[in-house]
Amino acid sequence: LKPFWLKLQDSQIERVSVQIGYTAYCQVIMAAWEGDFAQAQEALKEARFFDGVQNINSCVQAIGKELSAEGDGEKLLKEPDAFLSEVEAKLTPELRSTLQRMFEVRGDLVAGLGANVRAGLDYACAIRLGADAAALKEKKAKVEAPPKEDQKGSKVPVTVLTGYLGSGKTTLLNRILEENHGKRIAVIENEFGEVGIDDMLIESNPMSMEENIIEMSNGCICCTVRGDLIAGLKKLIKNSLKSNKPLDGVLIETTGLADPAPVAQTFFADDFVQKNLALDGILTLVDAKHLIMHLDEDKPEGVENEAVEQIAFADRILLNKCDLVDEAGLVEVERRIRMINKGVQIQRTVQSKVDNMDFLMGIQAFSLDKIMQMDDAFLSDQHEHQHDDRVSSVGIHMKGEIDQAKLDEWLGWFLREKGTDVFRTKGVLAVKGMKEKFVFQAVHMAFAGSPQKPWSDGEERVCKLTFIGKHLNRQELEEGFRKCLVK
Repeated sequence: LKPFWLKLQDSQIERVSVQIGYTAYCQVIMAAWEGDFAQAQEALKEARFFDGVQNINSCVQAIGKELSAEGDGEKLLKEPDAFLSEVEAKLTPELRSTLQRMFEVRGDLVAGLGANVRAGLDYACAIRLGADAAALKEKKAKVEAPPKEDQKGSKVPVTVLTGYLGSGKTTLLNRILEENHGKRIAVIENEFGEVGIDDMLIESNPMSMEENIIEMSNGCICCTVRGDLIAGLKKLIKNSLKSNKPLDGVLIETTGLADPAPVAQTFFADDFVQKNLALDGILTLVDAKHLIMHLDEDKPEGVENEAVEQIAFADRILLNKCDLVDEAGLVEVERRIRMINKGVQIQRTVQSKVDNMDFLMGIQAFSLDKIMQMDDAFLSDQHEHQHDDRVSSVGIHMKGEIDQAKLDEWLGWFLREKGTDVFRTKGVLAVKGMKEKFVFQAVHMAFAGSPQKPWSDGEERVCKLTFIGKHLNRQELEEGFRKCLVK
């Protein structure tokens, strides 16, 4: 009926007769989304804003699809002003009233999540369609008012620490924990491989005790272990309340292969998390030496480039390892960063050393409105991240000690031959004749290692290491490392 009505609207007689059919057609449209709309209103009453957005978006898209001559339901969500200009004259009074109520409810929902700019746009559409101007104008004025200081209130601020493999995230994390800032900070640390290494490298202090450090291994925080992230956040909050030791902040170190978008979405998708924690900012570390290579990497169809995503979502960027690149190279890296995220603040660093911690934490820099402008599907619960199937991890955990000379020879050969495809290598090893734990890390072919903390009395001497890269051969790696063990 609808396409037929649009085709005949130039004929006044036929327009009148077909309009009767179109009115009935509109009633069919409205019946199709009534259930979702009722659920959206119920979610709003219960302050389940994220769930309500899913419901109201479904309603708006369904109506937009039917009203659009091209069947484009997304346009009513993405460009509501332009869409209404195209169809407003054709709306029946009943459909106009329905759309008005939907835009008002959607404005209330996204305002509840903190997307005030988008809420103002939805309220403006509701006013345009004839809503109660006084009430809507008051809501619109409220979301358009300058934010009040400390608007996060009693919520615990969370910093997401991201960056590609080997960019220096764990080094920065330790610097933050060791800083004499007097804050009680909890840590959630995520590793891609099945053998955890980073938890052995994180140094706790009196303000960040071990019970406030949670490790998640063998999966990426943005997809396979995302449920563990929510459980971990809940555990931290409940433990702090139970012990009467309130947290001043939470640091989440993602894997180097994580897309920050699903991680950030967690702070809006779960009701408990949304009520108790606030995303303070996304901090991305960039390896100045290897960034351009990763930005230009060819990915299979449908697979996102994580290095690009990590820069795009960043509120602050630390351009790390600047000692490995000359000034011309650093300028070019910064140019490439700004091609992706034009206005982001960048600070150059060496070995993740930052003089002013205010650049990293307590910045209140995350903006839901900014993210929604960049990624309009951010609040969709269908947001998925697909990893490159060519990339995998191999973890090795063996009892005993290794021969330093044999390890150097084998690892040197391996990185020379396979280093281009090996993004990250790291390990904590027991070396024959060495009282300390030997910690080594490599990014592609750049290798560094040194003795760290001594082994404790009675502690079992074991070797743990992880390789992350493309086309890894588990059998080859295990056999090569086994030959380095002391017989």
